[in-house]
Amino acid sequence: MDSENGRESQNRANWFSRNEKIIDRLLGDRSSIICLQVVLVLCQEVWLGNDELVNMYEKRLGDANYRLFKLARTNNRGDGLLTAVHRNYFCVLNHRELLFNDFGDRVAQLLHVESAIPFLQNRSSSYVQQQSLIVNTHLVFPHDHSLSIVRLKQVYKILQYIEAYQEEHKLGPMPIILCGDWNGSKRGQVYKFLRSQGFVSSYDTAHQYSDSEEDAHKWVSHRNHRGNICGVDFIWLLNPDKCRKPLKTSWNEAVFGIMKYLLLQVASLPEENAFALLKADSSDDRITYSSFCQALCQLGMVHPDRVNSEEMEDLWSEVDHDGNGAVDYKEFQRCIWSPKCYNQEEEDDTEIDVAEGSIVTFEPNDETFGFTVKEAVLFPPEVEKGMWPENYSLSDHAPLTVVFSPVRMPCSPRTPQHP
Repeated sequence: MDSENGRESQNRANWFSRNEKIIDRLLGDRSSIICLQVVLVLCQEVWLGNDELVNMYEKRLGDANYRLFKLARTNNRGDGLLTAVHRNYFCVLNHRELLFNDFGDRVAQLLHVESAIPFLQNRSSSYVQQQSLIVNTHLVFPHDHSLSIVRLKQVYKILQYIEAYQEEHKLGPMPIILCGDWNGSKRGQVYKFLRSQGFVSSYDTAHQYSDSEEDAHKWVSHRNHRGNICGVDFIWLLNPDKCRKPLKTSWNEAVFGIMKYLLLQVASLPEENAFALLKADSSDDRITYSSFCQALCQLGMVHPDRVNSEEMEDLWSEVDHDGNGAVDYKEFQRCIWSPKCYNQEEEDDTEIDVAEGSIVTFEPNDETFGFTVKEAVLFPPEVEKGMWPENYSLSDHAPLTVVFSPVRMPCSPRTPQHP
C-alpha cells in the first residue's frame, strides 16, 4: 500500500473489500467459464488455507450457480488457480490437475467440458452437444534469461498432456482453449511456440492485430512488480480445422530459437564466434555431439526442468541433418542461426507431455464444431490503448473477456509425429 500503512494483507478491511469488488466484476460479466490466476497471500498464509477468503469466492460464485475447481501451487508457494464453470452452460465431463514439479512450482488445470445447450446440425437436423478442452495456467516469471527455457518447457508439458488425454479417451476433434497469465509478451518464445502449433490469440483475432512488432504494443494487460507494463494475459484458441505440425518439431525449433538468443544477445557472440563456441576444440571445424551438449550446459539450458538428455538427443538429430555424427557450418546456419521457421526475440520484463503417440485420424470430409471469436475486451479501456491507468486498483492485471460463437468446420488431420 505505502510505507506508512504496510501491505494490504495486513489490513483485513482492505483485502476483503477489494476481493468483493473483484467478485462483483466477475459476476457482472456473466461469463460461462471464469479462469483466475490468483495471488491471494494473507499474512504468509497460503490462500487455499485462508477459510474466510476461500469461503467468500465459494459462496458467491457457488450461489451464482458456478462449479469451482481450485488448485494451489506446489510447495505452499502462496497462490494458485481457480476455474469456475457455470452449470447452466457447461457440464464438466472430466477434470485433471497438472503439477509441473519444477523450479517455479507451477501448475495447470485441464477441464473437459460439454455444452449444456445442444446445437442444431444443419445437415442432419439433429442436435449435438459441443465438447471443448479448457486449460488454466500461470507460467513462471522470467526473472532472468535462464528461465525462458523453463517457461517454454511448461507450455510443452501442457500440450503433451493434452495430446495424451485426447489419445487416452479417444476423443474426436474439438476446440482447445488455453487461458492464463503467460508472463510473456507477443515478442517471446512461448507466444511463437503456440502460434506454430496453430493457436491464435483471441484478443488479437477480434481486433485484427497481427504478430508484428508494431501490433505487439497496441494493448497491455499487466503492470508487474518492476513497474513495467506489458501484454501477458491471453486466451488462446485452437480450432479442429487447423493443420498442426508435430509438437516435437515446434519444441525443437523453439529451443534453437532460445539458443540463438542466448548466444547473440546474452553472450554477445556474432555468428562465427557462436559456431566456434559450439564446436569447441574440434580440429576439423565441425560440431560434435559432445561439444554441442557442452555448449547447451554453458548456456544454462540443460536441466530436468529445461532440456533433458533425451531431448538433447532429439535436438542433435535435428541439427545433424545428414546423420554423419558431425555438424558443419551450413547445418549450424540452417537449424540454429538462420532457420526459416523461427526467429527468437527477447521476451519482455514480465513473467515466459504426454507421449508423442498416435492421434485419432479423420476423413477429409468429416466435420465438427469449432469457435469463432465474436468479441474480446480488456478492462479498464485504457489498457486497450497500451496505457495503464494510475487510478485502477482492482488488480495489477486487466481482466480479459472473450465471447465465442460455435461454428461448423471441417476436421484437419493432425500431422503425424516423428517416430
